[in-house]
Amino acid sequence: MSTTDAVAFWDGVYAARPRARGPQPNARLTETVTGLPPGDALDLGCGDGGDALWLARHEWCVTAVDISAVAVERLAALARSQGLGERLVAERHDLRESFPSGEFDLICAHYLHTAYDLDRAAVLRASAHALRPGGRLLIVDHGSTAPWSWDQDPDVRYPSPREVAAGIGLDPATWTVERADTPRRTASGPGGHTAEVTDHVLLIRRAA
Repeated sequence: MSTTDAVAFWDGVYAARPRARGPQPNARLTETVTGLPPGDALDLGCGDGGDALWLARHEWCVTAVDISAVAVERLAALARSQGLGERLVAERHDLRESFPSGEFDLICAHYLHTAYDLDRAAVLRASAHALRPGGRLLIVDHGSTAPWSWDQDPDVRYPSPREVAAGIGLDPATWTVERADTPRRTASGPGGHTAEVTDHVLLIRRAA
């Protein structure tokens, strides 16, 4: 699929939603980051921006990126309206073509799934290399399909966290897997619907 197709798809996904006023952070982010000293964070596939805004409110300096210009523009406006414009920069990136510059203490990739061609392993490998010494890469993937997911393919297979780690192919002398598990939780979807879902959680730390 072309870049134009992917951009049009994701712009359409976000344009079809009401503008988010108070997007909530992902549970796996808050449980992982609470207690860590704030620093520079990168949010890959920021979407409505719940994670990026939460990090900025907790004194992180955040670069939030998404392929959708609609998502990026909405998040930038929301950050400014909440007085977080100096802590949060929103940038449009197609990760197949560009990766944000800089070094980070935390990089988050929550549900970085797409219907279009994306070399996820290459993106996650670049993320690991963009960590400062002691920095962490938090990868949270779907382990099950929620009823409201845009992808309802019954044949989809979700790789385990250990499989994802193996696919990235990082040198264990430099990067350590701190967490690789598949917790379940009750998730809330559009219209107040709830469902039990499985997350695949992988946390990788670069040696200090």
